[in-house]
Amino acid sequence: AYEIASCLVGSEMCIRDRYKEAHFRRRVNVRVRATGSESYEEYLRLLRKSSIEHEYLIKALTINVSEFFRNPETFEVIEKEVVPFLIKSRSDSLVKSIRIWSAGCATGEEVYSLAILFHRALGKDLDKYRISIIGTDIDTISLEKARKGIYPENVLKNIDASTREKYFVKKGETYQVLDNLRSIIRFKRHDMISESCIDHFDLIICRNVMIYFKKEIQEQLQLNFHRALNKKGFFVIGKAETLLGTASNRFKPYNARERLYLKEN
Repeated sequence: AYEIASCLVGSEMCIRDRYKEAHFRRRVNVRVRATGSESYEEYLRLLRKSSIEHEYLIKALTINVSEFFRNPETFEVIEKEVVPFLIKSRSDSLVKSIRIWSAGCATGEEVYSLAILFHRALGKDLDKYRISIIGTDIDTISLEKARKGIYPENVLKNIDASTREKYFVKKGETYQVLDNLRSIIRFKRHDMISESCIDHFDLIICRNVMIYFKKEIQEQLQLNFHRALNKKGFFVIGKAETLLGTASNRFKPYNARERLYLKEN
């Protein structure tokens, strides 16, 4: 029954085939305990009849640990080097389009963090550019939270008081993102493994997502991201992640310490 439980109904690919064995086993066990199931067989029966449990298992597998400006040093490089480069490279274009993809965006903190950077950099000139920041995830529960844009104070620990005041409104013990950020953001459900890749991006960020996948899937995803980038586009991965196989030769290190890479051709 454990083998059968590895497959989620409706998925194009057996979910277990994506993940490292130990990670998958741990996360399934979390859901078995949480649902009070006394065996894998009992949990499988629940999984087959409950679309809600289907979503909770996906959520458990994806491990959505997030906060605004997570790894501030990485965002400092993006703010001081990547954002100015992208803005300058489009300044003479008729259509000043800049496209960013946060792949595996969880509850949206990374997406809103990127939006803050472009608001800071462009100010009143924001309307002169066509900035599009897309946040995708397989977890519909997390995406719903991202769209609401309501967060507990602890995930804003890297945001100073003036930035909070400019982009958030305090509601009781939570903070809600203001509409001035939402205009350049879109969230959508997307399975980066089984669905075709979105493309024509200038910056793709996929941090702390691939590390839970098997190595061959990590490499394929990295090649997919390479194809999805425009020439001179930037790619950012997590601090504990590395480029693998052919993908390691396709990208040029831009800031190796912060796991930031450049597509040259």
